[in-house]
Amino acid sequence: MVGRRTPHPGNRFGATPLTTTEKPALARASALCFGGLLAGAFGYGAVNVVYAFRKVPLDVRFTFHTALMSVNGLVMQSLMGLTILSCLVLAFRTTARDRWFAGTAAGLAIASFLITRLGNVPINQHIKQWAITAPPSDYAEILSRWETFHFARTACALLAFLLIVALTLVPAERATP
Repeated sequence: MVGRRTPHPGNRFGATPLTTTEKPALARASALCFGGLLAGAFGYGAVNVVYAFRKVPLDVRFTFHTALMSVNGLVMQSLMGLTILSCLVLAFRTTARDRWFAGTAAGLAIASFLITRLGNVPINQHIKQWAITAPPSDYAEILSRWETFHFARTACALLAFLLIVALTLVPAERATP
């Protein structure tokens, strides 16, 4: 029968002691928390901030974008790092399907980080200059590219979070000894 443990002969209460891979509660909670915060922060930006940027004059957008990115830099990098770390720890503390889900979630969080560092951050540096000078003639295409990178990193973070939610809500079948 799935989910039933044979009583451990040396345990007077009849319970089988949990192994290290059967009790990853802290790793699971951390992956859920940090992954959810990351997906939520990127999601908020994708749903609200990006569209608000489109409605204001360019000088306002560039100034606000620069200020927002300077504040978000440490917060978002920390969230990405904590999401990656907690998902990797969870992958090492679980087995079978759960390990695959957690490992894939870590990979998606890494992809989100790489998209940010290699895609969004260089464009942020250009926008920082545009806030004090003038944008180039192809600024609209560059801003569109920034948005594409943002939606890609948001999708990666959301998928990572959904994998951890699935891992948490749908228990993997465990073989009985």
